[in-house]
Amino acid sequence: MVLHPQAKVRVVGQDVTFCCKASGTPTPKKYYWYHNRTLLERKAYRYGSRLVLRGLALEQAGTYHCKASTEAGAIKSAPAQLTVLAQGQQSCKPEPEPSLVELPGECPQNADGSRYYNVGHCPAAPCAGSPSNRSGCRAETGRCCGVRRMEMREIPCAGFLLPIKVVAECGCGPCAQPRILVQGRVTAADTGEPLRFGQIFLGGRKVGFTGYKGSFTIEVPPDTQRLVARFVDRQQRFVDAVKVLPFNRRGGAIYQEVKMLRKKEPVDLDGSRSNAIPLGEASGREPVGELILPAGIFLRPSGEVFRGTVKASVTFLDPRDVATASAASSDLSFADAEGDIVPLRTYGMFAVDFREGETGASLQTGPVEVRMDAGQVHMPEHLQKMKLWSLNPETGLWEEEGVLRSAQGSRGKREERTFLVGNLEIRERRLFNLDVPEDRRCFVKVRAYSNEKFNPYEQLEGVVISLINLEPQPGYPANPRAWGRFDSVVTGPNGACLPAFCDGQRPDAYSAYITATLGGEELEAVASSPKLNPNAVGVSQPYLGKLGYRRLDHDDPNLKKTAFQINVAKPDPNNVDETNGPIYPYRSLEECEEAPVSANHLRFYRVEVDKYEYNVVPFKESDLTSWTGDYLSWWPNPQEFRACFIKVQIEGPQEYMVRSRNIGGSHPRTRGQLYGLRDTRSVRDTLLENTSGACVEFKCSGMLFDQSLVDRTLVSIVPQGSCRRTAVNSFLREYLSRHPPVAENNHTAAFTMLAPVDPLGHNYGIYTVTDQNPRLAKEIAIGRCFDGTSDGFSREMKADTGTAVTFTCQERPAGRESFFQRLLTAPAEA
Repeated sequence: MVLHPQAKVRVVGQDVTFCCKASGTPTPKKYYWYHNRTLLERKAYRYGSRLVLRGLALEQAGTYHCKASTEAGAIKSAPAQLTVLAQGQQSCKPEPEPSLVELPGECPQNADGSRYYNVGHCPAAPCAGSPSNRSGCRAETGRCCGVRRMEMREIPCAGFLLPIKVVAECGCGPCAQPRILVQGRVTAADTGEPLRFGQIFLGGRKVGFTGYKGSFTIEVPPDTQRLVARFVDRQQRFVDAVKVLPFNRRGGAIYQEVKMLRKKEPVDLDGSRSNAIPLGEASGREPVGELILPAGIFLRPSGEVFRGTVKASVTFLDPRDVATASAASSDLSFADAEGDIVPLRTYGMFAVDFREGETGASLQTGPVEVRMDAGQVHMPEHLQKMKLWSLNPETGLWEEEGVLRSAQGSRGKREERTFLVGNLEIRERRLFNLDVPEDRRCFVKVRAYSNEKFNPYEQLEGVVISLINLEPQPGYPANPRAWGRFDSVVTGPNGACLPAFCDGQRPDAYSAYITATLGGEELEAVASSPKLNPNAVGVSQPYLGKLGYRRLDHDDPNLKKTAFQINVAKPDPNNVDETNGPIYPYRSLEECEEAPVSANHLRFYRVEVDKYEYNVVPFKESDLTSWTGDYLSWWPNPQEFRACFIKVQIEGPQEYMVRSRNIGGSHPRTRGQLYGLRDTRSVRDTLLENTSGACVEFKCSGMLFDQSLVDRTLVSIVPQGSCRRTAVNSFLREYLSRHPPVAENNHTAAFTMLAPVDPLGHNYGIYTVTDQNPRLAKEIAIGRCFDGTSDGFSREMKADTGTAVTFTCQERPAGRESFFQRLLTAPAEA
């Protein structure tokens, strides 16, 4: 499907047009349109690839999708939502919806001592459009609900007034158009070696190369529903990796680690003789099957039979090893006869590469035989459904090559085995699969939070949740570490729903291994030992017990805390305890996606010990559409986010909280006004006694949102405790003196500067990273800051490397306030 229908908003009586377009061989010419999954009569609506609805009524609201079909198959589009408003009904309510932000600890907001303040927000919903675009085939990017007016308020804190801007009124305006990106690294699955200067294809079109360290950036084309990228090693050391990459439709960048499978070393075959190549004989296991190559089967592209020496490389990806899941191609899906995208359960993939021994020219084959050991299939019903599939590298979908049928055979002289046997021809496609369609399917609801308080208004968007189906579990006589399927979904404002195999008869028949990453950072799962807490996990008993929730470190505290495993127990519709999530039947995707935060769900959270951020103009970094154009916005450009950090070394007996206070410094509209605060606790250097380091974010200098004048942010760095400044990086001091005005540093308990406009680097103790995703920019900058280099990455603090300023701290006498405390209680005097 190359063109999907787009979501539309209309008023009663207006017209609307939906379009879709499919490609294939033969070219699809029959189209069918559905409203809320009900087929519309072709004669009544006179549709083809375009559906026109005239004089809309309220009851015509809902979802619309199309299906294109030929004699070769069918494919369905993604559904498009049509919202129909009554005459006079507002599509954007002027009253903002609630949105809470956390205030600094010294600013209780009410009698209860709550640190949260309602700043309001406007939902980024489309406003009613005009049907002036006659074709109706383009996305309507005109008007969306957004902030119409903000007002400044002041919150009384301990000794000072904290400015904060709140949304006063919402209204329709131009829609934000954030770029949608996928970024990441491509590395070898076995050694971590980067794919240097590998080719990147979207469909059949080359769009770029990976970098020297395997890094890549892909801008997602408009109207993309399924992003299929192919990574090709020009040196032919790795199997081509075809990946279906998740992305955030609301904008910004998603980070993805791509693993490539190293090609197996080729063996020499005599093309004039019959040959057999085992599939999956590694690690002392019995092979899953074998590839039988009859004599004279190798062909040149012209069709000429090749009987010389053949260099044959057959690389098998064995799902009996769970570590191979990350290197598997595509997402194990195919389009069924009705055009639905349906999941497969794999028993192994193999990539083939046949070349002439002397010239290295690529060879094809006539019909070859694939034999699969039936003893490796432990679910009897799968024996009747096993098929051979080949991967379409442009769509990322598997397409059926043939059926595997039972036959007797032998392995060795005496051992009789039952095999599943099928045939295929190896032409342009070189990646094949032994799979069965599986109809026992469910969805799993997962949410990600900014901390372990699990407040509903602190959910994270843009988190990549990955689920690997591990099967079978106890009750089925097979290796429990075998995997059968994997999926990745990006969290939105209401979490994510991941497809998974499930079973209604045996809760432990299928299990799932689930992880979460944000910008390459692994999020933590809720603990399952020493005592399981249903309130923390997010699932009530007794369903939680049936799911068998276990974090990875349940039995071994040395293991990571960033994954958990559950039994994917299909909910019993007759049991009220199982009708509220976190597992939903496959036909209840909408219910899963729209489930309230109070419903059962599984959780991940960011570990941010003693870290705090405050912006005068509120902005949710995981939702780029929440950006507001204001002179006091921390991020002045929603298309590009520049993160700046300063490295502070602290010599003292403990770890200390360090604050950056960021004020307008040189711009006439913001001079003296607060942009925001950042608090970060220093981290000990394990190699240096009584020394710690802090990577503290500050607001970068540069153009403000109107892009007319530069503001040099006035940044004050203040450690908490009895601390005095003892050293300033000589390069940084010289740079600041050569770029006036120079901020006064007349108090030894702080460091103040008018922030540099230039991205300086580790020699100055300043770390600057620009990216389309603010969280990713910050994660990269923090990694470089910890490492003390301009291109490295570390989570181990190297406090004495690449430092900007040094403080010496000591335990203060009892009853004496630190400068940090005096700054909070009496800032004018301090």
